[in-house]
Amino acid sequence: MTTTQEFTEGLDDLPYSVFAKACPSRGTLEHVTGRWGGLALTALYEGSLRFNELRRRVDGVSEKMLSQTLHALERDGLVHREAQPTNPPRVDYELTPLGRGVAERLLALIHFVEGSMDDVLAARERYDSARA
Repeated sequence: MTTTQEFTEGLDDLPYSVFAKACPSRGTLEHVTGRWGGLALTALYEGSLRFNELRRRVDGVSEKMLSQTLHALERDGLVHREAQPTNPPRVDYELTPLGRGVAERLLALIHFVEGSMDDVLAARERYDSARA
């Protein structure tokens, strides 16, 4: 088993630390791992989507929350927004190269979690039974 120290070895040399209170990386991590950010990023991994296509793909997200999420991800340089000068206006969203790198890592985590759900559900059942 790898210890945290072994896993983070060499990271002390980086100019940013998500563990530091004032580090700007915390905000980006929050945007990426928040309820909707990770889902938006991984949905866009499949390719460019219009706003409403993305909203349908990320089931349950409100228009307001998706808009706020996309603005934050665009500001962080993870998502590119392209507005077409048509009537009605057409807006497409796609991942930047940086966003693709983040989405690839999130997809690995998502696949791991989805593949482990039988174990997770069994653990929940044991936990709930022990407290009942």
